[in-house]
Amino acid sequence: MKLLRYGPAGQEKPGLLDAQGRVRDLSAHVDDIAGQTLLPETMARLAGLDIDTLPVVDGAPQQDLRLGPCVGHIGKFICIGLNYADHAAETGADIPPEPVIFNKWTSAVVGPDDDIQIPRGSTHTDWEVELAVIIGKGGSYIAQDRALDHVAGYCVVNDVSEREFQLHRAGTWDKGKGCDTFGPTGPWLVTPDEVGDIDNLRMWLEVDGKRYQDGSSATMVYKIPHLVAYCSQFMSLQPGDVISTGTPPGVGMGQKPPVYLKGGEVLRVGIEGLGVQTQKVRAAIK
Repeated sequence: MKLLRYGPAGQEKPGLLDAQGRVRDLSAHVDDIAGQTLLPETMARLAGLDIDTLPVVDGAPQQDLRLGPCVGHIGKFICIGLNYADHAAETGADIPPEPVIFNKWTSAVVGPDDDIQIPRGSTHTDWEVELAVIIGKGGSYIAQDRALDHVAGYCVVNDVSEREFQLHRAGTWDKGKGCDTFGPTGPWLVTPDEVGDIDNLRMWLEVDGKRYQDGSSATMVYKIPHLVAYCSQFMSLQPGDVISTGTPPGVGMGQKPPVYLKGGEVLRVGIEGLGVQTQKVRAAIK
């Protein structure tokens, strides 16, 4: 299944994408694509629905029908840093001996095609295409060989980052990662049965038509079962939590000379089988 949330910001309704690319309404079956809906038993019930009997929603998704974040009411937005060997190399960093964990504040979460707002005082706003894991069944101290049993699905995330805030303002990375609009999420949650080889998905990002990132999840250092198990040692994972698993090379910081967003650009962000995001970048408000 490809589950989604559609409608105006803050008023999204649950839906799914049918084989013809139309949105079907799920409001009669679940309140939202969030929390308890993502438990295995509810997901199995949704998978058993006759899609042809579900109401068709007017409009083309991502054209004249806005899609919201594909997961609602995210409890924790956990991110993994320096988790692609080739990205670590472009930044001059060593591969960390354990996964690097930081957070995006949930106020950063927006729809896949919503605008990105450069924050006041920013000089180094950057981009990162990332593969995100959406937790279905929660737990603590999850065994690595059972970790995928806890995954409801996967989606695209653009881990927008302000590098000066992140690296030069003292303290943790979180300062530069959680600004408002810095977490476009979606367009849809894709269930594992539709994803294919999660360890070999093409990932890319373009700025104004120029492809900067063109990589693969194959270069991920710590794979998804390891990350789910690892994170669960330090916090309980709960239905609807998101783990964004790192980015391949091609970020603005890694260009020679570096390239940063100023406002007016259009980003296109995609992962094979998981969909495409498109964002306009708005200049910082003085």
